[in-house]
Amino acid sequence: MVVFSEPAIEQFPSFINCRPTTLFPQIPIVDLSKPESKHLIIKACEEFGFFKAINHGVPVEFISKLESEAARFFSLPLPEKEKAGPPKPFGYGNKSIGQSGDVGWVEYLLLKTNQESDSHTFGSALNDYMSAVKKMACEVLEIMADGLKIQPRNVLSKLLMDEQSDSVFRLNHYPPCPQVQPLNGSDVIGFGEHTDPQIISVLRSNNTSGLQISLRDGSWVSVPPDQNSFFINVGDSLQVMTNGRFKSVKHRVLTNSSKSRLSMIYFCGPPLSEKIAPLPSLIRGEESLYKEFTWFEYKKSAFNSKLADNRLMHFQRIAAL
Repeated sequence: MVVFSEPAIEQFPSFINCRPTTLFPQIPIVDLSKPESKHLIIKACEEFGFFKAINHGVPVEFISKLESEAARFFSLPLPEKEKAGPPKPFGYGNKSIGQSGDVGWVEYLLLKTNQESDSHTFGSALNDYMSAVKKMACEVLEIMADGLKIQPRNVLSKLLMDEQSDSVFRLNHYPPCPQVQPLNGSDVIGFGEHTDPQIISVLRSNNTSGLQISLRDGSWVSVPPDQNSFFINVGDSLQVMTNGRFKSVKHRVLTNSSKSRLSMIYFCGPPLSEKIAPLPSLIRGEESLYKEFTWFEYKKSAFNSKLADNRLMHFQRIAAL
């Protein structure tokens, strides 16, 4: 058993008052091995921008090994962790999220995905996991293309397979937060509300709760943790490529008073030069809701924004419903 070091995160004042929330049992579940998965994925992405993937094909030993290595890393003394370098943009970060003043009860490690890891910290555990998750993400995108009836089938997955793909990988550790007062309805933000800018994000966490998503009516619901499954988030880029048919899901993480939460997220991004616009086959004579932009342009805009900002607002052609 790995014992995490005392969190080197200073006293944190960002309380939010939450009405009591229950775990949301209606999270869409998609069995990737079943033929009907293409229909279930489309329905989930239209209604929630989010679903749980089971029978995903990622070996359990890859998941367990990387989680063990990540837990070992975050249990190190702060000076040791800081040797991984400040997150500019890749490296170890503590409390500060991004460049625009956002903070959270979190420490994290942001890593590249398009090169073999020579890090003695994770080594083969990281490469094995990322390769398997990338393969699964491509399968999800190809099943999605089938459901949308777009050709070629790899129109989305090829953006991940491109050697210039700008995907990134993030390990988040949320230490237990003694300031959480659940009986008083007060929570501390681990990671503030936001959407992900990429195409999709592939999330896996341990069995500690904390993840919440926002429904279409603006209410927040807690996602039951499941360490054996993956959660797929629709990102802003996919919202644009489907001309608003899919909506990127707003989500956040609340802290736990007694348990650590460890999450691993593969953010599936296109090459920097890729032009992001609604796919012609999905417009069918309708007007495009978005101006065309490159992933580099959108990434730069997102980098300079606050977490909770509506980043797509600056790229809308007409008001997206």
